[in-house]
Amino acid sequence: MKIGVLSLQGGVIEHINHIKSLGEDAIEVKTLSDLERIDGLILPGGESTTIGKILVERNLLPTLKAKINNGLPVWGTCAGMILLAKELENDTLTHLSVMDIKVKRNAYGRQLDSFVTDVFIQSISEEAIPLVFIRAPYIVKVSENVEVLLEIDGNIVAAKQDNMLATSFHPELTDNTEFHRYFIEMCRK
Repeated sequence: MKIGVLSLQGGVIEHINHIKSLGEDAIEVKTLSDLERIDGLILPGGESTTIGKILVERNLLPTLKAKINNGLPVWGTCAGMILLAKELENDTLTHLSVMDIKVKRNAYGRQLDSFVTDVFIQSISEEAIPLVFIRAPYIVKVSENVEVLLEIDGNIVAAKQDNMLATSFHPELTDNTEFHRYFIEMCRK
């Protein structure tokens, strides 16, 4: 199994290390040819506007969008969630626009408002796992074909739609690999 991590900007190496720790090949995705070698793709946290601009500059956006629409498993964490969303609150600019969610960016406020919490998510793990929120977005609206995996204080922070997974938080910034294991299983199906 070859899991790609979009390596244009943001938290790349942490995802790569988790994938490797689970015994899978991790590939940094920077070019169109890299997209051809993967079984799944992680869109990491970072700056969604910057990542979106680089996707356009490198002519990766149309091919990546087509691959996701044709079933390539993809997981967006934090900024990656924003890249996947079909709609953004208070913003007309979207990027990949493939997942039927509306996202509020920086919903949890500034860097100082970042936090960590331990949460039990039945479909992901049998134990509570740590979740790291850093200037995190959350989902404010989903269509009926989107499965909500987790809400915290009434805010949707994890969701799945077909081959797409989106999380507001950063599992790669913890020692826990349950979300990466979950995504790898999505790629196997």
